[in-house]
Amino acid sequence: MKIKLFTFFVFISWSCFSQSQEVILNSNWKFRRVGDSVWLPATIPGTVHTDLLANKIIPDPYFGTNEKLVQWVDTADWEYECAFEYHKAEATNNVSLLFEGLDTYAEVYLNDSPILTANNMFRSWQVSCEPHLKEGTNYLKIKFLSAVKKGQEEAKHLPYQLPGEEKAFTRKAAYHYGWDWGPRFVTCGIWKPVKLVLLQGPLRIINHHVTQENVSAREAILNINTSIENKGSENLKISIYDNATNQLIGSNSLNVLPTDTLLKTRATIKNPKLWWCNGLGEPTLYTLRIEISSDLTPSKNISYQRIGIRTIELIQEKDSVGRSFYFKLNGKPVFIKGANIIPPDNFLPRVTAQQYKNMVNTAHGSNMNMLRVWGGGVYADQAFYDACDEQGILVWQDFMFANTMYPGNEQFLTNVRAEVEEQIIRLRNHASLALWCGNNEISEGWFNWGWQKQFKYSSSDSLKIWTDYQNLFESTIPDLVKKFDPSHSYWPSSPQHGWGRKKSLAEGDSHYWGVWWGLEPFSKYQEKVGRFMSEYGFQGMPSSYLFKKISNEKTIDLQSEIVKYHQKHPKGFQTIDHYLTQYYQKPKSFEDYCYVSQLVQAEGMKTAIEAHRSRQPYCMGTLFWQLNDCWPVTSWSSIDYFGSPKAAHYLIKKAYQNEILSTIIEDGVYKIFSVADSTRYNQAKLSISVIDFNGNIKWQDKKNILTYKQGSAVIYSIDSIELSGKINPSCSFLLAELHTNAGSLVAENIFYFTPPKNLCLQKPTIQIKASKRKNSFIISTDKLAKNVYIDATEEITFSENYFDLLPGKLKEIEIVGKETYHQAKKKIKIRSLYDTY
Repeated sequence: MKIKLFTFFVFISWSCFSQSQEVILNSNWKFRRVGDSVWLPATIPGTVHTDLLANKIIPDPYFGTNEKLVQWVDTADWEYECAFEYHKAEATNNVSLLFEGLDTYAEVYLNDSPILTANNMFRSWQVSCEPHLKEGTNYLKIKFLSAVKKGQEEAKHLPYQLPGEEKAFTRKAAYHYGWDWGPRFVTCGIWKPVKLVLLQGPLRIINHHVTQENVSAREAILNINTSIENKGSENLKISIYDNATNQLIGSNSLNVLPTDTLLKTRATIKNPKLWWCNGLGEPTLYTLRIEISSDLTPSKNISYQRIGIRTIELIQEKDSVGRSFYFKLNGKPVFIKGANIIPPDNFLPRVTAQQYKNMVNTAHGSNMNMLRVWGGGVYADQAFYDACDEQGILVWQDFMFANTMYPGNEQFLTNVRAEVEEQIIRLRNHASLALWCGNNEISEGWFNWGWQKQFKYSSSDSLKIWTDYQNLFESTIPDLVKKFDPSHSYWPSSPQHGWGRKKSLAEGDSHYWGVWWGLEPFSKYQEKVGRFMSEYGFQGMPSSYLFKKISNEKTIDLQSEIVKYHQKHPKGFQTIDHYLTQYYQKPKSFEDYCYVSQLVQAEGMKTAIEAHRSRQPYCMGTLFWQLNDCWPVTSWSSIDYFGSPKAAHYLIKKAYQNEILSTIIEDGVYKIFSVADSTRYNQAKLSISVIDFNGNIKWQDKKNILTYKQGSAVIYSIDSIELSGKINPSCSFLLAELHTNAGSLVAENIFYFTPPKNLCLQKPTIQIKASKRKNSFIISTDKLAKNVYIDATEEITFSENYFDLLPGKLKEIEIVGKETYHQAKKKIKIRSLYDTY
């Protein structure tokens, strides 16, 4: 690759004293396995797997059972090379190479001179290269060593085995080594851009840190700390503007000595508009324009920093049961509704900024207000956090440690310190950031999973391993958070206690896996409610269309190799079947089995979420596992790899609405809860009816209530004995509806008296017709249609799906996308649970 830097300068706004010019070196790369003679074209950013796929050396790793055919890739070493032209520009006094992401063990050479040894995919690396640059053509080579072999070599240095084996020693995405929802592709490569950076002048702006000293409806006082690299003395003036109004909100004049590295400025915004999470208000953002001028330099440095004005606190206070765990946003307690996310692909450079934005848009449209970035993946792309800022989605941010113990030697800790510092500085100004969390499930694993017995640790081994854990997660990382981002809380490990322990429901956050791993019934979700439910979930199969996309098999069923291979949990289908046969009649066809398995997952998630929301303020958060997939698979996701929502996603969206009703039976009493996220005091009308499957009302009661109060309250209860004569459990349901005095429906809940497999469903006659809006249609039925599935072969999604359609009630369904009803109606097929009998 030949680049004449004086032609292709890219200017950025770090500093006009140090005019930074970047050239992205992303063209004309080539790669080969070390020792091979043939070079092949490479795509940068990329991975060796995607480059091998593009050159037709390996088959599509996601297709069929091809995963097992490409396991040789991670045992080899690989090298990449490119050439570029360099011609020294006038006044240039510093040239460096910036590697934004190298995966993972890399040796970098410039014109055959070693300039960098990298060992962490979560870090960027910037190295001065001027001594090794030549006028004219230069050659850059990067050799990637097998992360598998390097990790195994590091493991030999310890006298005992750590649970995570080689991945415990490697600062690399843990899920690349395989998980119970993901494949094993231990990647390597240049996974983020490589840039040639030219700096000029004595001063460089490194970053800004904006903290909020005081926030009220009257004013917000901001402290702007600007980190600099200074090689000279300057008399500086810093001016801070609200970029939208061009109003000067703060300034400072100071003399900068060569040893100074931090510039401090205060700013005040009058009558600020606060940043609120989804559902509680607008996520208002401010862009600060920061101008730095000097007596010696006529030009101005202009940089920008986007912020949201808000306070966020994690509240843990002792009470009669244990200790609370909830977030306050702008002084207001917030019930958290959201999901855990994993990386959207195993080959990360394939993930676009738009995919990250779509993920956040989906969360927003599903009434969520938080996403947890799980610690076994990667720190997400900047586009993800920007979208969370814009959409009002709070972020629970794990550091990238999960499900294993880690070494405690100084070399490892030094590497981690650099990683953690970089990520804190990168993310700390985001309005969406709510919490830093040290790791995923390591404390629970140490005390609950039997590692000491499994690996036969001596008492001295156990002491050393646990001491290393404490040093990393209770000292090293929190000290860095306190130093670089004291405004945000730190939580050492999620969860605090394992789900089998009594304390797990009394304090801290909880990962409750009694349902699924423990084979406990869904009703246990109503009993096992903790202070903040940060993980729980249930698997649901994707639609049968997904398997057709990744297979050439003419006939696909549960015994197909493709179906088994794209299920990574060792007892996944066995567990799904266990629950399915408890609640539903077992379908005969594969398509129906996929559909009903989704209904099982949906019912579990609905039960859990309603239980969590109904128990506030004792419980103040629910984050289900998991929103998305990294490849085509049967998993806990609510949206499959290709972006199609499962049944669970539609029910979760409804369960996360601002106002919901929830019905449970407890001690022989039917209780109806009203749950609301925001505080409103209005009169409303509650209607409770027992209705048979033909639409006949067998019993009804109505009540005027004062509702919309933030939190949860029982607004109606009736002893089951009073309803015993009005109920045919197999052929009727309880319908609770909440209307405003003007007649608008606020919330509704359908409660069945027996599991779906015992319902005496009849064949419904379902009709659809066009509505007044061209992208909508009206659907109706003469008899109860349970779990109506509008099937459009994955080409189209809908505002609602997998819903119960009640006789005599019309439902308007919106088509999501550009197609009109008349364009879509030929593709639409309607089915319900009855059709699986």
